[in-house]
Amino acid sequence: MKKKAIEKIPYFGLKKTSRKKDVKYIGVTAVKIVGHEKHLFLEVYRNKKESKEMPMVRIVLTKKDFGTYWPEKEEWTRQKIKLDSCCGRMVWGEERPTWEQEKKENILQSTEDLERIKKFCKANVYNEERWWEYIYKHEDDIVTTARRNREHKAYMRRQEALADRMAHTKELPEKEILDRADRLYFHNKHYLYYKKHGCWAHIACSKCGGVTDARWKSGISYESQFQRWTEEPREGHYGTCPMCGARGEYKCQGKVKGTCDKYIYLFLGQKYKENGMVMRYVEVGKKWTLGFICGDKGPEMYNASEELSGVEIARAYFEPGKKVQIDYHKHDPYMGKDFWDDCNLYGMANIPISAGLIMSETYEEMKGTIFQYSALQEYAKNVREVNPIDYLERYSQTPQIEVLVKMGLTDVVEKLVKCYYGIIADENARRPDQFLGIRKERVKQLIRKKGDTHLLGVMQMEKRQGQNWTDEQVEHLAETDLSGTQVETATRYMTLQKLLNRIEKYSGCKYGTERSSALARIRHTATTYADYLSMRINLGYDLNNTVYQQPQDLEAEHNKMVMETNKEEMDKHLKEVAERYPEIRHVYRGLRNKYLYEDDKYIIRPARSAEEIVMEGSLLHHCVGGNMYLGRHNKGETYILMLRFKAEPDIPYITVEIDAKNPRILQWYGDKDKKPDEKNMQSWLNNWLMKLKTGTLTETIQTAAIA
Repeated sequence: MKKKAIEKIPYFGLKKTSRKKDVKYIGVTAVKIVGHEKHLFLEVYRNKKESKEMPMVRIVLTKKDFGTYWPEKEEWTRQKIKLDSCCGRMVWGEERPTWEQEKKENILQSTEDLERIKKFCKANVYNEERWWEYIYKHEDDIVTTARRNREHKAYMRRQEALADRMAHTKELPEKEILDRADRLYFHNKHYLYYKKHGCWAHIACSKCGGVTDARWKSGISYESQFQRWTEEPREGHYGTCPMCGARGEYKCQGKVKGTCDKYIYLFLGQKYKENGMVMRYVEVGKKWTLGFICGDKGPEMYNASEELSGVEIARAYFEPGKKVQIDYHKHDPYMGKDFWDDCNLYGMANIPISAGLIMSETYEEMKGTIFQYSALQEYAKNVREVNPIDYLERYSQTPQIEVLVKMGLTDVVEKLVKCYYGIIADENARRPDQFLGIRKERVKQLIRKKGDTHLLGVMQMEKRQGQNWTDEQVEHLAETDLSGTQVETATRYMTLQKLLNRIEKYSGCKYGTERSSALARIRHTATTYADYLSMRINLGYDLNNTVYQQPQDLEAEHNKMVMETNKEEMDKHLKEVAERYPEIRHVYRGLRNKYLYEDDKYIIRPARSAEEIVMEGSLLHHCVGGNMYLGRHNKGETYILMLRFKAEPDIPYITVEIDAKNPRILQWYGDKDKKPDEKNMQSWLNNWLMKLKTGTLTETIQTAAIA
């Protein structure tokens, strides 16, 4: 559209005879040839005497384009004639009228104007009086066609790029991958399915597929010495197939339900084009099948088989200066064909790429590519599982990862691979201390700890606060898991060493203890002490007073501070919940007899009252004191139990919610919705739940009741 030429065409003007009293806007049309192409002009004028020379807006259409010109502003826009396709106002309208108002307020100068619009736009509309619909649909068709053309061109470019990637991708050595997977990862595993009958065993071998009877116990007859022999089959033991001689694991026929399978995921890296890399993600599975037929005495084994299969799921392409491109292997159920696509599926149906094993050829293929110095091989040796696509993507973004890996800072690299970039101080730094934001002399200590991120956080805290702590203090502070703000607040009134000593004393555990329960206790105590100090300060106490600094009973004083902080509000709330949920107190004795359990370290019991549940939530900073949990407990749908250290039975540690009908743990949390000493406590709770289900808590309950 030649806009400059269009601007030079004089305005058509509004005829005096076309003006009407109740009309706000009048449209005038004309067809002009501009640049050898027909243009439909629509000029809209205000129905006022002073506005008949210059229109409010001039709308110009061609067969494939349109534009809206505003004479007062002397500018062009791509606004359509209507701002809303449903019942919106026209671009020149000042408010949204009703449909009837639209027809009365917006008219054309003559019937010839309507005919010009109908002839040029060739659209079907519901009501001719709404003449602007012809223009709107013409404009909408132009926009839709242009969008479809753009989308089609973009799609064709993507398909061309996809075809180019596929053309430059080497053939997948499928047979070699399957053989290696069976040998190294499935360990050539075979099954010997069996069913005993007397001294004989009916055996089916998944390796050779044969089925035979073999004697496993000697007989007294002369013929028995010439019969086929095998060792006694036992579930989970290994034996030799009497037919092919393969070693396999015995599985009892009665415990087999047709098919069992196992899958592993492999990554194979290959050179791509000049110095690029393609990382191929392959799923390899092995399936063992036992076939049955109906016999006189029930189902009988008639064959066994095993099958290896592999499918390539995704390919990640890396090229210099380009973003990583991942192609996915998909299946079209309508066409019954597999195909490659350059985008993933949507929502819950997306194709995930998880960690897997990296084939050794990958490292040889990396030579001469952009990843020849990526240190992927060294990283893979030091972690349990690795997703090389994520690693190489992070390496492309942050090349310093290579140095961190070679220095042995494995934990730091693991965090970066998972995109925890908050641990980086300066992404452009070349030195590790500047990159991580720690003192230079701390690097060796961090290497000794393999880049422990808790330790790194303390080292960063040390530098931010301008401190110079000892190696021992840094390592002990890392165990407490205190934040920089908490440490800074505490060290205004005491030295760091005094803070660490008090945490150790209150927890009753030594720093450096390998046991997870000791570490959990130290962290719980550190958080409690920091909270206690913060509340003392907020309530106006002078922490220079050692009595406030060093309470004899930390937990009791902490709880006292919690109550004092919210005393008035808390008292009111406790009274309300006691009245609203009285059944919690009434059923306590019965629940105690059922759920109470204790050993030499921990004790678990039900909540005594609604008030206790509220206080539990307040002291541990979680939501158990909410009406939802109180209501469930009050109705007998679920129960809230308190798990605590036996030495401190009145001090909250972990809160447990259990299903009242079908005994199972719904959830458990400690301070601030964390799970302290998670592995150990989960095991303890599982053991308690098993005893509850089997009814072996009785003796403990009776002993506790007598005490």
